[in-house]
Amino acid sequence: MPVHRLPDNPSLERLRKQAKTLLRFAGAGVPEALGLVTEFHPRPPRTLKLSDAQLVTARMYGFATWPRLKEHIGTVERYTRSPHRVAPSREPAEEFLRLACLTYGADSPDRTRQAGLLLARDPGLATANVFTMAATGSADALAELLAGDPGPARAQGGPFGWEPLLYLAYARLDPPGRYVEAARLLLRHGADPDAGFLWDGLTSPFTALTGAFGGGEGDQPPHPQGQALARLLLEAGADPNDAQTLYNRGLGGSFTDDTSHLRLLLAFGLGRGQGGPWHARLGPTLQTPRRLLRDELATAALRGGPRRARLLLAGGAEVDGIGGHPAFEGRTPYELALVNGHTEVAEILAEAGASAVLDETDAFTAACMRADAGAVAAFGPEVARRVLARSPELINRAAEHRSPAAVRLLVELGFDVNHLRRATPLHQAAWHDDVDLARTLVELGADPSIEDAEHGSTPLGWAEYGGRHRVAAYLRTLT
Repeated sequence: MPVHRLPDNPSLERLRKQAKTLLRFAGAGVPEALGLVTEFHPRPPRTLKLSDAQLVTARMYGFATWPRLKEHIGTVERYTRSPHRVAPSREPAEEFLRLACLTYGADSPDRTRQAGLLLARDPGLATANVFTMAATGSADALAELLAGDPGPARAQGGPFGWEPLLYLAYARLDPPGRYVEAARLLLRHGADPDAGFLWDGLTSPFTALTGAFGGGEGDQPPHPQGQALARLLLEAGADPNDAQTLYNRGLGGSFTDDTSHLRLLLAFGLGRGQGGPWHARLGPTLQTPRRLLRDELATAALRGGPRRARLLLAGGAEVDGIGGHPAFEGRTPYELALVNGHTEVAEILAEAGASAVLDETDAFTAACMRADAGAVAAFGPEVARRVLARSPELINRAAEHRSPAAVRLLVELGFDVNHLRRATPLHQAAWHDDVDLARTLVELGADPSIEDAEHGSTPLGWAEYGGRHRVAAYLRTLT
């Protein structure tokens, strides 16, 4: 039974209206509405009632009953937090916490510098309350506080309505405090190792483990004691099937073939079990542990991670499992590795039993992405013209994969070195702090003054915002 994806931050009122619309359309004999009733109602009645339409609506989204769907929406509302929307506060402790922690929407090195300045001017902020004690890793003050009353270890408060363990895990202060010792104290006094929140209503929990590992679309830094903190959380019972951690360190943000987080998560059961308390709360909106492994192998193939691919296959990932994210385009990991030019990953997957037959267009794309000029020439100019017309963003993908050779080959074939998809290839080089790629692009005619389509920023702006100092220094020489 195919299931529709429930919208992020779902509204019960909108779903009620959707059920009423379904009821009206089914009553009017609209074929699409009748098809939904036939597909999702376990016993389609002759005359549809509102309760039947609500049942069909719930089952469309993977919930057995309408009350189960309502319960899910209540859970989302209960755990939703929007730290990036919290306004500045005149209360020093609140403002310190607002600036000291990652928010995944308003992060920059300047915020944590401001937090450090506040703390330097008023050292008492570090022990103002249980939340600032956690954020600063003030283990001695926490020990004294919790010895008299363990209750604050699970209290919710501060500017984000978080538990202390979350302020600790998302803090990015320099110099760092005694975080592992402080976290051990909180856990010993009842803190939940699976503590987390739903960012702006997205049903992928940002847990304490997520905070420890960092990463994401803004390339947020890991916690200064991230690996040790993550191990402590896992030893205390945190579920390793942490979808947001995997996204932040895999498909989201810049990609490296670092496997430290995967080795730790696999050692504690990634890909196995029922998915822990968050899966129990959010049910069908979360990937199963097995599907998380499938997505991770697809990510390694898409983005070029041979070490990750070997590790995931050894950990039980399905060699031909198709990942669920739209970025995977319904392809197997082997197909993804081939069409993105990741030859080593493709060889690893082939050795594990994977196989694929690419059509002419995909085979040409694969040759371009692995910078095989001979194979590209063998296809002839007509195939090149067809691919250029259909996929002009191929040069952006080559830049994202940091392949100067593929970029050169594509430019020779007529691809635009300044193609603006969301950003240009030079923006990608700037974000990855890749000076060699940036030089190659400029030599080929890249224009450093072009602004991206989302933020209106130049490649230099991207480099400065992300703290990519090497490429920023090079780009400044061009202005």
